[in-house]
Amino acid sequence: MSKVSECPYAQSLEVQHMCTVKKGCDHGPAPIPEEGKWIQAKQITDISAYTHGVGWCAPQQGACKLSLNVKNGIIEEALVETIGCSGMTHSAAMAAEILPGKTLLEALNTDLVCDAINTAMRELFLQIVYGRSQSAFSEGGLVIGAGMEDLGKGERSMVGTMYGTKEKGVRYLEMTEGYCTRMALDENDEVIGYEFVSLGKMTDFIKKGMEPGEAYQKAMGTYGRFNDAAKYIDPRKE
Repeated sequence: MSKVSECPYAQSLEVQHMCTVKKGCDHGPAPIPEEGKWIQAKQITDISAYTHGVGWCAPQQGACKLSLNVKNGIIEEALVETIGCSGMTHSAAMAAEILPGKTLLEALNTDLVCDAINTAMRELFLQIVYGRSQSAFSEGGLVIGAGMEDLGKGERSMVGTMYGTKEKGVRYLEMTEGYCTRMALDENDEVIGYEFVSLGKMTDFIKKGMEPGEAYQKAMGTYGRFNDAAKYIDPRKE
């Protein structure tokens, strides 16, 4: 009969009378890549990474892209981008205030107001703790401010909104470049380009004192063979 162990936890009678078999190999957790280093993550403070997670709400009417910059287990920077649900924008405003300063574990167990944001936090957590991050092989990681840099000039999310029907075909409403104002069609009524206005640039011009009409024109651009079109249409009206 084995000597009763001194384990601080309650044990069944069967386990109490088992003999001890010593552990042979104990190599610890597999190393994960973090900011140019290989880390054996044993606690939350071992985690440093910058990455993204995408989440959705229960009725799947909206989605969230969450980007976090984590240093030594603490969230130093949060970028919350939402689409498809008007209420989610207000939830994102609260989440962006809640997240910075929390540990990853706190954030995972905090109500971030919206199902989609909570789901994004869960998906992002899994990527970070498994070493699948944007900064995995970036020595020293990414600076605080990387989230704003992701947005690019104008600090606006990259959004694409396209609509189509079998009878009437496709309509481009919003592209990465901005709000689509006209679509260019060839002689077969096929799309060959589009015109857009960058709302971020236009707003910046107006803030600097430019007249709205001039700012609108200056913020416009085209893509594809726009100038070769046989016909132009307003995607919202025609």
